Amino acid sequence: EKAVNLKKDLAEMQEWMTQAEEEYLEKDFEYKSPEELENAVEEMKRAKEDVLQKEVRVKILKDNIKMLAAKVPSSGQDLATELNVVLENYQLLCNRIRGKCHTLEEVWSCWIELLQYLDLETAWLNNLEERVQMAENLPDKLDAVNDALESLESVLRHPADNRTQIRELGQTLIDGGILDDIISEKLEAFNARYEELSHLAVSRQIALEQQLQTMRETDHMLQVLQENLVELDRQLTSYLTDRVDAFQMPQEAQ
Repeated sequence: EKAVNLKKDLAEMQEWMTQAEEEYLEKDFEYKSPEELENAVEEMKRAKEDVLQKEVRVKILKDNIKMLAAKVPSSGQDLATELNVVLENYQLLCNRIRGKCHTLEEVWSCWIELLQYLDLETAWLNNLEERVQMAENLPDKLDAVNDALESLESVLRHPADNRTQIRELGQTLIDGGILDDIISEKLEAFNARYEELSHLAVSRQIALEQQLQTMRETDHMLQVLQENLVELDRQLTSYLTDRVDAFQMPQEAQ
C-alpha cells in the first residue's frame, strides 16, 4: 500500500511539473507596455517561489522511497527509477524557471535604466535650452557676451556617455521585441530634440564668438585711438606752453 501511495505521489508531482512548465515556460508573452512587462516579472517571481517550495515535498518523497527500498528492495527499485526521472525533471524545471525569472528581471532593469538615462539627458537638454535663450538679446557689453559664451560652452562640454547608453539599451530592448513601439517613440522624440537644440546651441556659440571678436577688435581700436589722442594732447599742450607758432608745427598738429 505504501508503494502504491508513493507511486501516486510521484505521478502527481510529475503532473504538477508538466502543468507548471506549460503555464510558466511555454506561454508566449508579449510585452507591449511597461505594465505587461512588470506583471510578467512578478508572475515569474511567484512561479520561482512556487517551484522552490516543492523542494520540501520532493525531499520527503526521496526519503520515503529510500526507506521503502531498504525494507522492500523489489518495490523500492522500481520507485527509485521513477524518482530519478522526477528529480531530473524537477531540477530542470527549477533551472529553467530561475533562468527565465532572471532574464525578465534583467529586462525590467534595462527598461528602468533606460528611463533614468532619458531623465538625465532630458534635464541636460532643458539646461541647454535655457542657456541658449539666455544668450539672446544680450546687452552690448564685452563682459555680458563673454559670460554668456562661457556658460553655453560649459553646457556643450557635456559627455556623450549617457546618449550612448540610451542608444544601446533602447536597441537591446527593441531587438528583443520588448516595448519596441514605446521605446522607438521615446527615442525618436529625444533624438529630434537633441539634434535641434544642439544645432541651435552651436550656431549661437559661433555667433557669440564672432560678436566677442568684433567687440574686442573695436575695444582695441578705441584704446589705440585714445592713446594717440593723449599723445597728441600732450604735444599740443607742449607747443602752447612753449608759445610755438602754429605754422611752425607739424601738419598733423595744425
